[in-house]
Amino acid sequence: MKQRHQVVIVGGGPVGVALAVDLGLRGVSCALVETRPGLTRIPKGQNLTQRTLEHFYFWGILDEVRAARLMPNGYAIGELTAYDNLTSGYTQVVAGREVVRPYYFQANDRMPQYQMEAVLRARMARLSNVESRFGWSATTVEQDDTGARVTIVEEGGPGRAVLEADYVVGCDGGHSIVREQVGIERGGTDFDQMMALVVFRSRELHEGLKHFPERSVYRVMHPDFKGYWQFFGRIDVGENWFFHAPVPAGITKDTLDAKTMIQKAAGFPFACELDHIGLWDLRVAVAEKYQVGRVLIAGDAAHSHPPYGAFGLNNGLEDVANLGWKLAAKLQGWGSDALLASYSEERRPIFKETAEDFIAARIKKDAVFLERHNPNRDRADFEQAWNARLNEGDLRARSYEPNYEGSSIVAGPPGGVCSAHGTHMFTARAGHHLAPQDLSSGRNVFEELGDGFALLAFDADDKTVTAFEQAAQSLKVPLKVVRDTYADGREAYEARLILVRPDQYVVWASDTPPSDTRALMAKVVGRA
Repeated sequence: MKQRHQVVIVGGGPVGVALAVDLGLRGVSCALVETRPGLTRIPKGQNLTQRTLEHFYFWGILDEVRAARLMPNGYAIGELTAYDNLTSGYTQVVAGREVVRPYYFQANDRMPQYQMEAVLRARMARLSNVESRFGWSATTVEQDDTGARVTIVEEGGPGRAVLEADYVVGCDGGHSIVREQVGIERGGTDFDQMMALVVFRSRELHEGLKHFPERSVYRVMHPDFKGYWQFFGRIDVGENWFFHAPVPAGITKDTLDAKTMIQKAAGFPFACELDHIGLWDLRVAVAEKYQVGRVLIAGDAAHSHPPYGAFGLNNGLEDVANLGWKLAAKLQGWGSDALLASYSEERRPIFKETAEDFIAARIKKDAVFLERHNPNRDRADFEQAWNARLNEGDLRARSYEPNYEGSSIVAGPPGGVCSAHGTHMFTARAGHHLAPQDLSSGRNVFEELGDGFALLAFDADDKTVTAFEQAAQSLKVPLKVVRDTYADGREAYEARLILVRPDQYVVWASDTPPSDTRALMAKVVGRA
């Protein structure tokens, strides 16, 4: 049996389902294939950034996602860091992504991934142009000049089918069969370190941490672990927890003394009930490219890393926001092969730097700190170095600003590159995320953005606006014009004309019209 779709998505975790939702809302016919019929109730992917909540707004599930949280509204999402154990007396409450909240339309949130996944699955189920095949697995992926084909089999059943499509996207995790079958290699840093994940229940631990400021994560830097993290994470407030920590080589789930391990990290005994013990390898891996012909990869299939800093799931959903509109544009005829190729061009450098500069580098930096400074050797030296770390969280959050300045479909600055490093600003800059601003109507500019391109025109003359509208119409590019005055805070953009693409990134900004409006519009959809 053969069935035809525009896009087949292999892998129905949050990234695959989110891509199906994004494409479905853009009118693209999709099939999604996922081995798991149900959801795995292991808490991961908990921290959802402000940028991720913007995606949920545009996918129409913002309220449902926020309602799915298990923690009380307003409960602090940040982390506390301790030396040796949580009762050592050396603790820090460091700043996190809350410091960049003004530059995003939504506040961040926190919940187990399975809570958010359930909302995404329900949204997908309401889209008539998306077919879901839960309980099915892909076995082969093939492609030629006319299209791509995915052979799927029913788990534990006799079913077998071939799904034909214009494009296939592998969202099937770190062991992606899609990535392997099209020959995409992955490279990165292997730390040669086994880690444990313990999920447990303990009201006594909650009570024992009440003297600390409210936090969702409690990280322990132990000198024996060479920078590798131990950390407790709240699943809710009162009883449910997870814990990650390095373990010796050769340890198995059966030989791990999990209760002793977590009590040592806490620094005090407490009663607990274990619900799950798992082991995983500490490594960072990034695919060499994200596309081969009609086959693309996203999420953990393209990049994977330890659960440090909430980069994995959030980057996977940003892959979706970047890829979804480009696939739809290509299928609808107003985007080009070059536009689709820009997905890999833009996204791969972001995660490569994220992995190397914000994950691996932090582990190495912590290792150096623990080797150089120890209160048992030199208390004064340790305390001076420990206190000097207080502003590091603030600096990390402010400097992590993924941007596409060097993209071929962005009118960026000379010598610009696509990078995870940047500076959060209200200034509208080509290649950077648009910051929110209120309009004269009282609505936020994000509430006026559609699913196509948008021209923000502040005190702009009719001739300039008409030129953009005519250029977009001639190229069949969907464009919405948002007109307003250049006042009341909007001057913070430092540009009266701002062209914004469908994933809310600025592609061009200026006070004056471009010399060739049609050429600009052609460039930003890969048709220069």
